[in-house]
Amino acid sequence: MFQIKSRIWIENNQGIFLGEGRLRLLCAIEKEGSLSKAAKSLKMSYKKAWNLIDAINKSAPEPVVIKSTGGSNGGGTQITAYGKHKMIQFEEMKLRCWEFMKSEIETFNK
Repeated sequence: MFQIKSRIWIENNQGIFLGEGRLRLLCAIEKEGSLSKAAKSLKMSYKKAWNLIDAINKSAPEPVVIKSTGGSNGGGTQITAYGKHKMIQFEEMKLRCWEFMKSEIETFNK
């Protein structure tokens, strides 16, 4: 039996906007409330995480992630409403793609 493998990402003329790795980082930020904690939880350097978030924000028509610095709580990182919407859309699109590919490989294996 054959299997189908694929990676799905969204890009524009600025480069990759959203893919599996970037989505994992955004989910970790949402969970941890901090870019540094999110990076640590993914065993990723802060610099790499920051570069990915910067690239996401630069390729989007509006901010996906916002950072706040300092304060009594030490600042943090949040996903915007726009960012959450795009995360959900990407997940739904990915599921539909996998459903399609599953049916295609089943046909291929006959």
